[in-house]
Amino acid sequence: MISVEVTKALASERRLQILAWLKRPRAHFPPQEFGDLVDDGVCGVFIARKLLISQPTASEHLKILSRAGLVRATRIKQWTFYRRDERRIAAAKRALRSSW
Repeated sequence: MISVEVTKALASERRLQILAWLKRPRAHFPPQEFGDLVDDGVCGVFIARKLLISQPTASEHLKILSRAGLVRATRIKQWTFYRRDERRIAAAKRALRSSW
């Protein structure tokens, strides 16, 4: 059974777009001064800029994805970097398939 948190996270086009970008971060984001795009994740500032939304709005989307377990957050200095949690995403996909 799929959790309510995952259902909420997947109910937004912007959050689905974030997940798609984070699948291939080097193809969608510029190099960062701190943190590796793949190993550490993408800075929330870059995600906000790419979505053309404010930092607080992007943070809310990323918080929802984090609560659902679909992304992991890593703090480096004063920034938060996000990357996909492939294991949890695979589990969510299996739950969705079995629900149908």
